[in-house]
Amino acid sequence: MSSNSTVLVVGSANMDYIVKVVVPPAPGETVLAKALVKHAGGKGANQAVAAARMGAKVRFVGCVGDDRDGENLLRALRQEGVDTGAVEIAAHEQTGLALVSVFQSGENSITVVPGANYALHANRVRRAFGSDTLPPVVVLQAEIRPEVIHAAIDAAAEAHSRIVLNLAPYQAMPEATLSFCDPLIVNESEAAAMVGFPVSDLDSAQRALKVLRDSVRSAVITMGAQGACWSDSSGEGLVGAPTVDAVVDTTGAGDAFVGALAAELSAGASLEQATTVGVEAGSFAVGRFGAQSSYPMRDELGSVTAGHS
Repeated sequence: MSSNSTVLVVGSANMDYIVKVVVPPAPGETVLAKALVKHAGGKGANQAVAAARMGAKVRFVGCVGDDRDGENLLRALRQEGVDTGAVEIAAHEQTGLALVSVFQSGENSITVVPGANYALHANRVRRAFGSDTLPPVVVLQAEIRPEVIHAAIDAAAEAHSRIVLNLAPYQAMPEATLSFCDPLIVNESEAAAMVGFPVSDLDSAQRALKVLRDSVRSAVITMGAQGACWSDSSGEGLVGAPTVDAVVDTTGAGDAFVGALAAELSAGASLEQATTVGVEAGSFAVGRFGAQSSYPMRDELGSVTAGHS
C-alpha cells in the first residue's frame, strides 16, 4: 500500500442504469421513461469518489467484470484520483449494475444486480493490508458478501485502523464485527431493523443511538432532510441539514455523506465535525443529478469545512 493512502474503501462498484419517470408504475402498469442514462455507481465506488473529492487520498478494493462497464467504472475512479491497483477484474463475471428509477419528486427506487461484486474474495481484501503503511480509516458497506466484510474488519482491527461501516443495504452482523465500528452509519430504516422499533424523528433516533452504542464504538443515523444524529464517547448531537432549493435526485446522497465523513475523520476531525461536513455533502448532492457526478469538491462546500483540510 502506498504510504500516502489515508482512506481505504472496500466495497461495490456498479454501473447505474438510470431511467427518469414521472411516477412509479403500479403492478401490471407500463409507463414511458423520459430518458435513460448511465452513470458510474455502487456504494463502495461512490464513497471512494466522495472521499477523494473532499481531498482524501483514497484506495479502492473491489471487483468488476471484464466488460465495457467494468472498464468505464475503473476509468471513472482513476479520473477522480482514486487508486484502483487493488481492484480485481473477474474474467467470467458481469460487472455489477443498478437499475435506478428516478421520479419527478426526486425520490428513487433501486434494484441492484451484484454480479462481480460477489466475486470479491476475502484474501484479496487481506492482501490490501499486507504492508507496514496502513490506512487510518477503512470504509465498508454491505453490497459485498458478509464474509468479505468480516475479513476486512478483522484485518483493519489488526492494523489498528479506524473502521467506518455503512450497513447498507441492511444485513444482520455479529456483535463481534459490530464492536469495531467507529462509527456505524445507518439510515432510519436500517437503524429500525437493528433496534426493533421505528426510527422517524429526533427522539426515536436518539433512543436508537443509545441501543446501538451498546454494540459499537460510535454511531451515526442519517435522517435525510432532517440531517444526522451522532453519538460517541464525547457525547451526542444532531446536525441539521441546510435548506435545499430543489431536490433533483437523492441517488447516492447517503454515499456522499459517508465518503465526506470518512475523509474528515482521516484528516483528524471529531465525529461531530465529520458528521457536519457529511451532512453538507449529502445536501449538496441531492441538488444535482446522478451519484458520483453530483458530489461536491471541498471548495464547493461552505465555511463548515474550513480548517479541516
